[in-house]
Amino acid sequence: MKSVSISGSLRENVGKKDAKAQRSQGMIPCVIYGGKDQKMFVVDERQFKNLLYTPEVKYAEVNINGDVRKAIVQETQFHAITDRLLHVDFLEVVDGKPITIDLPLKVAGTSPGVLKGGLLKKRVRKLKVRGLLENIPEEITADISNLDINDMTKVSDIHIPNLDIVDNPNKVILQVVPTRGSAAATTEETEEEA
Repeated sequence: MKSVSISGSLRENVGKKDAKAQRSQGMIPCVIYGGKDQKMFVVDERQFKNLLYTPEVKYAEVNINGDVRKAIVQETQFHAITDRLLHVDFLEVVDGKPITIDLPLKVAGTSPGVLKGGLLKKRVRKLKVRGLLENIPEEITADISNLDINDMTKVSDIHIPNLDIVDNPNKVILQVVPTRGSAAATTEETEEEA
């Protein structure tokens, strides 16, 4: 998994007034927890461009006044109207301790069902996995080369070495559904066989 460097400085005062003043200067209040101690700090809003506003999943190397820690984004808060970033919570990654994170699902291969006129439905965009940071890939790839019309792939069909998938094993993630065109083609094939 790729990393992004984030540098910030400790917050001197904590409170709503101070947070509002910091946001007006383009600084985002943040907190990092889950490790040896909790720290509240501020980061320039522009530094989040490569961490939050991208389809890739990355972890952050947070530098707070020279103290560098690995962390993942645990929660973000956005303004309800302007959609501007208000606050970021980081969870510190401790060596040897597993983390839970959502990874994007990518599709690979060509489905025979789609070639027959079926439609590939992607039921989920991300899967929740648990494991050590060094074992977590950037994405999960699902092969659809064996999916015919009415076939599906469930969470239990996906296997990633050294990781546990936390989602329900019976959850359907990919499915090839019939369309009018595929139903007509299937009917013609059945009539020819008869």
